[in-house]
Amino acid sequence: MTARVVVAGASLGGLRAAEQLRAAGWTGPITVVGDEPHMPYNRPPLSKRVLAGTAPFTSLPLTPRANTADVEWRLGARVAGARLRDRVVVLEDGEELGFDGLVVATGLRSRRLRCPGPSGPGSGRHTVRTLADVRALRAELSLPNVRLVVIGAGFIGCEVAATAVGLGVAEVTVVDVEPLPMLRPLGGLLAGALLRRHEERGVRFALGTVIAGFEGGDRVTGVALSDGRVLAADVVVESVGSVANTEWLAGNGLDLSDGVLTDEHLRVRRAGDGAGGTEADAAGLPYVVAVGDVARFPNARYDGVPRRVEHWSIPGDTAKHAARALAAQLLSHTRDLTPFAPLPSFWSDQYDFRLQSFGSPELGHDDVRLLDGEADGDMLVGYHRDGHLIGVVGLGGPAAAAAAAQRRPLLLESPALSPQGVAP
Repeated sequence: MTARVVVAGASLGGLRAAEQLRAAGWTGPITVVGDEPHMPYNRPPLSKRVLAGTAPFTSLPLTPRANTADVEWRLGARVAGARLRDRVVVLEDGEELGFDGLVVATGLRSRRLRCPGPSGPGSGRHTVRTLADVRALRAELSLPNVRLVVIGAGFIGCEVAATAVGLGVAEVTVVDVEPLPMLRPLGGLLAGALLRRHEERGVRFALGTVIAGFEGGDRVTGVALSDGRVLAADVVVESVGSVANTEWLAGNGLDLSDGVLTDEHLRVRRAGDGAGGTEADAAGLPYVVAVGDVARFPNARYDGVPRRVEHWSIPGDTAKHAARALAAQLLSHTRDLTPFAPLPSFWSDQYDFRLQSFGSPELGHDDVRLLDGEADGDMLVGYHRDGHLIGVVGLGGPAAAAAAAQRRPLLLESPALSPQGVAP
């Protein structure tokens, strides 16, 4: 029987993994399984241009490379379980797919609030993660005199608020437990500047408070806050983080506490690795790799702490390294792989400005410096760790984004890496 690789997840990461497996020399069968009925598509525009109606849904699908023309796509099929020792993946309908190599690319889903009040389809409560989510939300934001409450002032929450203002939504209010929007990724300096820009455009904020419940019968009419206030609402967007889709891997002895724990080559590790595990365990499961934002991996550029990274650049970066590691195992190559050390990047378009980031600013909040510009205009902010620049973020027009990109070469000179690119 011909050896086969199964890719669990028809996401951007799943597509890139299939492409990179071919590039790494794997010529055997590849089967990609995904729960949505669509081929992989680009998600960042969902909360911006697609929700705004300036980009059609048909602009989102990604074009697979020619080297994946023979890949089998099993769409609308949810992965329900796995027996990794037996090398079997179980689909929701009970079908079992045997594999020689497995790529975990099942990604994330939106976290939902568990509060008293209306819930379910037709309740006015929405998330923004899939095509179906945005179709439903756009239809409701198109109604007259809509009062929108966005719960969560992170990337998606701020982008949805900005898009809603552009659509002419009557009232837009953002609620968050933190004192400033996007505080965790940006730190206080930029978060304060972002707050001012949103307020100047009419967005209201209820910060430092949590949701107590939703009011209304079958449909939301208000959002009750823990401080006693009630915000009138016709539509609610819940942007309160994500949950890694890892339940199907339960029972295999893996560390699934926050995504899928991997080693420095994206090979899935067992729970307890490095703390009394066997030598084989410490090397990871060589025939199972994880890619995209479901993977929790150590980044040799900074330190040995495994973290999940939910930036657009990560699916491609992880897929390239994981595919090499998996192909080396399946093809019995003796390829010497250097530890994974990506330079993360993200951007966020809101109104007429962009946030452009390179590196890991969230690791440098203790030493944040304004490198250029001013709080009321274009800004370039640097984030430092032990005196070394580890992240830059530009806020403003094209010049600010370009200034951030110009600092990228400095970020590649990581003090955590030796000249050979291997963490000491």
